[in-house]
Amino acid sequence: MTRTAGRLLRAGTRSSRLARWQTARVAGLLRERTGLLCEEIPVSTEGDRRLDVPLPEIGGKGVFTEALEDALRSGEIDFAVHSLKDLPIEDPPGIVLAAVLDRIDARDVLVAREPRLLSTLPRGARVGSSSVRRMAQIRAARRDVDLAPLRGNVDTRVRKALEGAYDAIVLAAAGLLRLGLGAAVREYLPFEVMLPAPGQAALAVQCRSEDRATREALDLLDDPLARAATAAERGFLEALGGGCSAPVAAHARLAESGEELELTGLVLSPDGTRRVRVQGRAPLAQSRALAASLAKEALARGARECLS
Repeated sequence: MTRTAGRLLRAGTRSSRLARWQTARVAGLLRERTGLLCEEIPVSTEGDRRLDVPLPEIGGKGVFTEALEDALRSGEIDFAVHSLKDLPIEDPPGIVLAAVLDRIDARDVLVAREPRLLSTLPRGARVGSSSVRRMAQIRAARRDVDLAPLRGNVDTRVRKALEGAYDAIVLAAAGLLRLGLGAAVREYLPFEVMLPAPGQAALAVQCRSEDRATREALDLLDDPLARAATAAERGFLEALGGGCSAPVAAHARLAESGEELELTGLVLSPDGTRRVRVQGRAPLAQSRALAASLAKEALARGARECLS
């Protein structure tokens, strides 16, 4: 490994409590495994500044990552930590996905003030979500509820649900668990009802592609299984030609044999009336080929019409 003794790495982070938790997690692992210390550098993103506008209207999830990527390219920071599901599929020029790690529960959850399940919400219940993927699947399961836009960091969204601004909200389990908010969960939604976003629940670390020392340090944090599984999920999305805001879901996991990856992909129309679900398995080394094959099958079964 390239010599890095005495080097202080600058970690770019958004200001939310979850973003800072994730950055601190990566910094702690770097300290444990390499002895490197990190300095936290706050970076303001357009997505954080414009919380009153739906994400699709301001450019989708890339609005959370572009400012951090600009800070990387300018040399203001040495690495940036993201929720992998927020990263665009293609690496931007000069930047590399150096580590994928710490994947935990990939399910989505229902949070509500009253002890309700998605299936037992009253007709006309106000359900909050900011994700076209979640909204399409909620519509598929409960066409009789009223979907309402929901923005804000995890703490803000949970507070809105518990204060009754919504009858329920749907968001990723991982963020709540990382922030110690698991007690707010009323239901962990099964994959049969709510398949997650590609890369959901995994942390991603970006750095400059030419920064060999930082890349080698971050490589020590990389989880090969998490990378293979999320690469298959993101590969499915890429092969469909969809962006990270498209109504596409995917989840991969290690088969019982321990040698193969099982991948499930789902493409929906925004209103949830059309769904194409595909599933297959392949050796870990062929995960990207599996993703491409399943995407081809989905397109042949009508997925293109869902995405148009």
